[in-house]
Amino acid sequence: MKIRIKGNSLRYRLTKTDVENFDRDGYLEETSCFGAQVFKYALQRSKTNVLTAEFNDNTITMYMPAAMAIEWTSTDRVGYENNNSQMYLLIEKDFKCLDNVAEDQSDNYPNPLSLKM
Repeated sequence: MKIRIKGNSLRYRLTKTDVENFDRDGYLEETSCFGAQVFKYALQRSKTNVLTAEFNDNTITMYMPAAMAIEWTSTDRVGYENNNSQMYLLIEKDFKCLDNVAEDQSDNYPNPLSLKM
């Protein structure tokens, strides 16, 4: 799972394995260590009606409604967003880049634009 934060915008991108694990467990978490400090970001299935997020104890948690999570993990749907709150939230499946990048993308979803080339 990758995170991107810019201003009041928060985006999570998940690989195939991330989506499978989230589907199975209802929870996914990543950890980054900054010396003695630990920063975490997580995705949790919830009883909410829309995507929401909170920041507590050095952890950002995005909450995804259960019905939304079921549809997202079991279909080709790319993602969901919520731009009706102070923070713009986006969660999406991670596609392979069209250009050459150094990171391993073997677990990413096929880029739909690559099919048009």
